[in-house]
Amino acid sequence: MEFRDHVYELLNTIDACQCYFDIAVNFDLTKNYLDLIVTYASVIYMLSRIDDKKAIVGMYNCAFEFCNGNSDPSFPRLGQMFIEYDHPWKKLSEEFGPHTKSVTGALLSLRMVYPRRNLSADQWRSAQLLSLLASPAAMLSPTCCDTVRTPVISSAVWLFVGFLLCHSSLNANADSQNLWKMALRNGLYLTVIRDEILNIHKLSEDFFDSLKGYSKRIPDIKECKEYVIINCGALRREKRNFLRNALKELTKVLEDEPALLGPKALFVFMALSFSRDEVLWLVRHAENIPKTKTPEDYADSQMAELLYYMEKLRTLLAQHRYVIQRYHLQYLSQYDALALNDTIQGMYVCPEEESVLMSSFVSTLSALSLKHLDAGEEFDLKPFRLDWLRLQVYTSAGKAALALKDYPDLAKVMNMAQFHTRMMDNVNELLCETADLSILCFEIEYKSCINYTNATSTPFDVYRVIVQMANYNQSTHEIARPTDLLAGIQAYVTSLHSLSCYINIDVTRLVKNVLLQQTQPLDSYGTQTITTLYTNWFLEGLLRQASSALIVHCPTTQCFVNQNTENEQSFHAEEYADICGLRSLAELIGPYGLKFLNENLMWHIISQVGELKKLVSDNMDVLVQMRANFENPEAMSDLQKKLTGCENVLKRMTIIGVILSFRSMVQEALIMDRHCPFLTRPIKCLKDFIYPEGDIKVTLGVYEMASAAGLPCEIDPTLVSAIANMQTGHQNNIHCLATAVNHLAAAMFTVQRKNIQTQLQEFLKVASSILLQLGQNVERMEIKNRDSVYLILHMIVEQSPFLSQDMLEMCFPYVLLRNAYREVHKTFIHTMG
Repeated sequence: MEFRDHVYELLNTIDACQCYFDIAVNFDLTKNYLDLIVTYASVIYMLSRIDDKKAIVGMYNCAFEFCNGNSDPSFPRLGQMFIEYDHPWKKLSEEFGPHTKSVTGALLSLRMVYPRRNLSADQWRSAQLLSLLASPAAMLSPTCCDTVRTPVISSAVWLFVGFLLCHSSLNANADSQNLWKMALRNGLYLTVIRDEILNIHKLSEDFFDSLKGYSKRIPDIKECKEYVIINCGALRREKRNFLRNALKELTKVLEDEPALLGPKALFVFMALSFSRDEVLWLVRHAENIPKTKTPEDYADSQMAELLYYMEKLRTLLAQHRYVIQRYHLQYLSQYDALALNDTIQGMYVCPEEESVLMSSFVSTLSALSLKHLDAGEEFDLKPFRLDWLRLQVYTSAGKAALALKDYPDLAKVMNMAQFHTRMMDNVNELLCETADLSILCFEIEYKSCINYTNATSTPFDVYRVIVQMANYNQSTHEIARPTDLLAGIQAYVTSLHSLSCYINIDVTRLVKNVLLQQTQPLDSYGTQTITTLYTNWFLEGLLRQASSALIVHCPTTQCFVNQNTENEQSFHAEEYADICGLRSLAELIGPYGLKFLNENLMWHIISQVGELKKLVSDNMDVLVQMRANFENPEAMSDLQKKLTGCENVLKRMTIIGVILSFRSMVQEALIMDRHCPFLTRPIKCLKDFIYPEGDIKVTLGVYEMASAAGLPCEIDPTLVSAIANMQTGHQNNIHCLATAVNHLAAAMFTVQRKNIQTQLQEFLKVASSILLQLGQNVERMEIKNRDSVYLILHMIVEQSPFLSQDMLEMCFPYVLLRNAYREVHKTFIHTMG
């Protein structure tokens, strides 16, 4: 909410000041303005893509209240905002209506820049672009242009998003239409963030089809899409071919004559920027190939060569940093300072504040000296660039005493000087702007980048090392231990750090992004993730055998262990389902992955509840009579004989208990993995935190996410949701029965909107009465394992947040429990002995 408020406050201030935007004049101001619009629109769009956004904001409010003792004051506004932006582009275009003039002005300033950036490969060849050998006589001359930084920017996303938000200019201005069509002819997809892309033609067609007066734009969109499908693949292929040869020549020349990096630094950044655009274009389209007669245009077996020369150029810039600094220091002090001073002297209007800033520019540049460089001093010219941006703001307002647009020579000199200062202290940041290939972290493999001569396949068919490391075999139900996979990933990350020596990628951000995708059931390509693989394995490999008592839950050691049977198990359960293994699982798949695991666990529980429901229905008449006569031993004895399927009930309840015990262990592992203070505080009632509209589904969503994050809940929200939807340490795991009774009872009584404590107290009375009656006649067969049953009743009370020991002792003598513990312990010692 604060980000949104700040953005609109800034946009309104800009409109009130009637700011002038021109990429060729106030480059930094215009670029930052367009970046702000695109960033804001992208954030809103990504929010609309999150299915659980209402649950997330509800969970955030819960956490805020736990930490601060009161709700976030902006919580209702935040919830309302999420509702308003269900259709993000329509809402955004309505809000940007008042800003159309400013946005359109900034976009139209690209009408000279964008066409030059999107020339064909033949036009590049004709102009001998990026060639140092084309004009030997000018080889030592500095490379510059009127707008020195515009050749290294990529502005397609500015045009598409800007005209989508301020679409009225498309019907009113021919230049706007032409620029918009150029952007639509640039390709089929644009990147929003990471590997999230927009299908620009489909989005545009759907959007304009919903607006009145824009029917003429639909044919334009279809024509542009047809152009892309027919021509764009081949055009881009030719550009990549040209750039491979151009970068190869540029690299060879600069390796022989590194001193040329001084005057020709702009060439290097242009080469990197053009190549970056072509690589990312292919990344976006290779996985979304349109229906075309030439699909080979979207696969490039020589892409690794282009990447190789990009990295060679980056390496040259790093190796010869001193050469670049020395050249540009002299350029700044001996040319830029003098040219700037002459320009200032020729200005007929110069207010005091602006004059002070410009005088400081001249003095700063004039003070640069080679002796500082030779002494190894670090340069910090960021204040110079910030002051230039500040001056752009002052001189771009509508009523500014000094209008920058009236002094294009000043803008030219300052933009050039600003670029030269970045060669002194800011080369790495400029490299990130022009050659960042972090998106390839999802796609490329090490060998295809370094040993490009041996590459036989495109680097874009590699996002799935981590899944392969899991070694999942569906037929044999084999999978790597979570601890082993986590250790393998950590080792793999260590090796990736060596890759960053050759390719400029942020390894930490890469791994976070990749693992974040692995917390979802499917990745962006529809492939199963480690979340799905481990969910399937635990359900089919471990819990299915636990349900058959081949694997036993051990509450003392908090793990599952194998039974001693004749058939050798294919795996040791304790290696997967102990505290260490489950902590590793929690770290690998995170809260979202555990949420998916919980949902699948609930599906299996509900299938068992469905069978229990049938058994209850079959015995309904008898159960009603037993509830009415639980204090009459003779009647209870006769009624009990009429019950059917008792063993089946115990079996299914035990299966439910096993699943819930496993889920409880996973929750505890997540709490250990997340060191948040509020995770130890249980949520007591679902109605404590309700979304503003009072939507019970949203509220349940909040608690499902809270539970997935490790937040303990006295009422299991996932089970509540599953049952609501349904309305349309012993060798046989019997000790898990207490867990099943407590969770099922709390969930079902919540769905039926009954008082949980009252209902469980009644259950306690009935159960106690029946057990006491069983103990009165030692000759009856029903007293088999009576002591163990007593202890299960005690476990139910101990584990329940709604029952207490006092309640149990009111209806069941504690002496019986004490004797039961002694007898069971004797039996255990005898058996083990």
